[in-house]
Amino acid sequence: MNKYYFSYSEYLKNIFPFKVYKIALDAGFTCPNRDGSAGYGGCIYCDNKSFSPNSKGERKSVHEQILKGMEFYRKNFNAERFIVYFQAYTNTYGPAGLLKELYDEALSFPDVVGLSIGTRPDCLPDDVLDLLVDYSNKTHLSVEIGLQSMHNETLRLINRGHNYEQFSDAVMRAKQRGLKICVHVILGLPGETHEMMMQTADALAGSDIDGLKIHHLYVAEKTLLEKMYNAGEFKTLAMDEYITLVCDFLERIPSGIAIQRLTGELKGEFLISPKWDVSKRVILSALEKEFARRSTHQGILCESKVSCHSELVSESKI
Repeated sequence: MNKYYFSYSEYLKNIFPFKVYKIALDAGFTCPNRDGSAGYGGCIYCDNKSFSPNSKGERKSVHEQILKGMEFYRKNFNAERFIVYFQAYTNTYGPAGLLKELYDEALSFPDVVGLSIGTRPDCLPDDVLDLLVDYSNKTHLSVEIGLQSMHNETLRLINRGHNYEQFSDAVMRAKQRGLKICVHVILGLPGETHEMMMQTADALAGSDIDGLKIHHLYVAEKTLLEKMYNAGEFKTLAMDEYITLVCDFLERIPSGIAIQRLTGELKGEFLISPKWDVSKRVILSALEKEFARRSTHQGILCESKVSCHSELVSESKI
């Protein structure tokens, strides 16, 4: 890894001999906590068009979105190959035939070398996992599971519509099949203390995952979270608070887990709070400076233990 954490770019360089970029898609799915299967309204922070570029305006076909993404990354970043990221909403929430049709369409492009499938722990039944195994045997495949927090009281508050036990079960069944798993977490959720967030880190340290995405809680307009924020029910993190939290979190995460994201990038018309008005590069630089100040790095709290999480997870309470 680099001096402080194992970045996703480094992970990709270890696998592919060419420059690889992710193309994010909106394939037209929904979520079970939106359509009534597990609730209504979706997650309280979710306005998908605020973070998924292809959810803005009229949705284009998967084919068109891939072509547009390829053109953009080739022109601006000299990309050579691509991973198609089924990002918006829950991309295993549908009939197996539809999933296969969409995944096959993505892989029909010769320069597509992998798939990332964004989903939820309650949308990974065995037949879907078996389908994903078929794709993992012919391309680089990662299953991205939204967890956000290990604490069931938080999951209820943010209207996730699933619990931590379902997450643990889904990861166990996926790993039994040899699938690569990337987990999404949010720091600064309403009601969460520093201890609670570190308990999530400890739990993930022991879950045999392959990748991790972290970002701070931000308030997007026209969400239930915005109403809670305006009512003074919680505060968002200052940038220095977030930097401290991320370093604390990563110190507990084994160094072999690739860190795919360390900050959200919502800004402009959709963003209510926090408004840090700095670039992603500035945030990453601040993280590295904090690690340097501490003389620590990702996984440092694991190195003196036979099992990184053995002592920590036992203290965590859901």
